[in-house]
Amino acid sequence: MAKGEWKRSGADDLPLTEQSECEVFDDGTNTFFWRAHTLTVLFILTCALVYVTLLEETPHDTAYNTKRGIVASILVFLCFGVTQAKDGPFTRPHPAYWRFWLCVSVVYELFLIFILFQTVHDGRQFMKYIDPKLGVPLPERDYGGNCLIYDPGHPADPYHNIWDKMDGFVPAHFLGWYIKTLVIRDWWMCMIISVMFEFLEYSLEHQLPNFSECWWDHWIMDVLICNGLGIYCGMKTLGWLSMKPYQWQGLWNIPTYKGKIKRIAFQFTPYNWVKFEWRPASNLRRWLAVLGIIFMFLLAELNTFYLKFVLWMPPEHYLVLLRLIFFVNVGGVAMREIYDFMDDPKFYKKLGQQAWIVATITVTEFLIVVKYDPKTIMLPIPFFVTQCWTLGIVLIFFWTLWRFFIRDITLRYKETRQRRQEGSSEQDRVPGHADASNLATSGRSKLNGSTDTVRNRKS
Repeated sequence: MAKGEWKRSGADDLPLTEQSECEVFDDGTNTFFWRAHTLTVLFILTCALVYVTLLEETPHDTAYNTKRGIVASILVFLCFGVTQAKDGPFTRPHPAYWRFWLCVSVVYELFLIFILFQTVHDGRQFMKYIDPKLGVPLPERDYGGNCLIYDPGHPADPYHNIWDKMDGFVPAHFLGWYIKTLVIRDWWMCMIISVMFEFLEYSLEHQLPNFSECWWDHWIMDVLICNGLGIYCGMKTLGWLSMKPYQWQGLWNIPTYKGKIKRIAFQFTPYNWVKFEWRPASNLRRWLAVLGIIFMFLLAELNTFYLKFVLWMPPEHYLVLLRLIFFVNVGGVAMREIYDFMDDPKFYKKLGQQAWIVATITVTEFLIVVKYDPKTIMLPIPFFVTQCWTLGIVLIFFWTLWRFFIRDITLRYKETRQRRQEGSSEQDRVPGHADASNLATSGRSKLNGSTDTVRNRKS
């Protein structure tokens, strides 16, 4: 792009599409921070390997050497990916940051595949190589029990049930839904996913005990307060991001220190902004895409709980937190790639790389759950729960059939019929059309004579 040029674009260095929402000004400054450093990374990596090979003595500890070799292999792959992988739709704070998370997602998927191919015992015991405290069955906490908001049996603290639920997961719920709103960028989809997950907890509490919560914990603390407040703050942030000016200058081109500090802070905001307009009822493709997104979101949420259950990881373990941080970073890129692929299939011929690997990770996690504890998964669902879900699926199916097939056929028939009626009425309204036809008939009768006259002549 030329220096100091305005451009209107929905993605960096991509052709203009209908999804473009904001104007971006970039003075074209290309500093050391933005240049490729392939040779520098290669030199540093080579020096590290030479040092380990020639100057460091290898310890006689097989377990330690195995761990070290695996970590070194992962680091080499990450160095290659950060410098050589294809860029995604995001460029802030730096394209290498998103290339790093793409490579981390590949490593995580390979780890999941390895766990999937182990026996249940070996897979659980393998987690001890990561943390010796793992590999031990842990009791699940039951959030149900006494559901009285005001408990007269405890006069010292009658609201103890509420305070017992106020743990670290309350701010985690709020922060999680704030970030999910920034990822999905649609209020309706966020609320549907939030409410649907509470219904899933109701439906699966016979499988996982920690799904058993009080009614006010489901609908007041989760849906209304934590999730609802997170979605509200997320929508306010989306409004600010859609309205803010996107004018980028090189740091050394800004004269004041205040401007430089502001420019550094804005480096961690998007380069430009695209407003997601899902429009699920506009056509069948978009409708099925939105249903698929909601399904994968709910499956990823369930995997969080079921993986902890089958791999014997306590909820407060750092691996659980690392997985959530991982999905926060890769989810935004994946959702943008899905939206681009759905919104402009003529330009985006295939699904993006990050969206592809995230979908694979979600499916692989679910397969690990199925393999490691099929008894829990196959526990019979209560009959009334089955009836409710069957009714919901049937309603969605018939609404889809009506909206995209029966309704379209009816509208096309009405349009065709209306066009025919308009065509016939226009013909009747043409001036002189009827007179010309009558004159033509009378002229032919005068030239040829009437049929009665011809019959009399023949007789």
